[in-house]
Amino acid sequence: MVHVLFVCLGNICRSPTAQGVFTKMVEEEGLSHLIAIDSAGTHAYHRGEPPDSRAQSAAARRQVDLSGLRARVFTAEDFERFDYVLAMDRENHAHLEAICPDHHRAKLRLFLEFAPHLEVDEVPDPYYGGTAGFDRVLDLIEEASRGLIEEIRRNHLR
Repeated sequence: MVHVLFVCLGNICRSPTAQGVFTKMVEEEGLSHLIAIDSAGTHAYHRGEPPDSRAQSAAARRQVDLSGLRARVFTAEDFERFDYVLAMDRENHAHLEAICPDHHRAKLRLFLEFAPHLEVDEVPDPYYGGTAGFDRVLDLIEEASRGLIEEIRRNHLR
């Protein structure tokens, strides 16, 4: 199995959205038995809470169900368990990099590296904005998810 972890600040907007979108795409590609997916936050602000209602609504409009997800905090053991630790932005990447053991550095990346054609490298935090921000997050996540699936196919599923 290839293990993928999406990470944002509180694990209630971007990373659970990425988990839901990527899970749906993996299922549609018939790869669920080969790829395990989770999400976490670098801070414990929302531990145990469901994703933000705006994130859930925006995802539901694209037939992605986030309702069963609950926020959890990233732990150092996650570097051991996951093959990909994908930060949504540079701030969270820096936080993770500061605690990442040297032998796991290659696992830690910015999620949007998998969509270089977008010419942006961060998924913006929509928490303090309007509903359009959640749709923008979904657009970016869908693009990067396609690239991530191709990367996993190329490097792990031959």
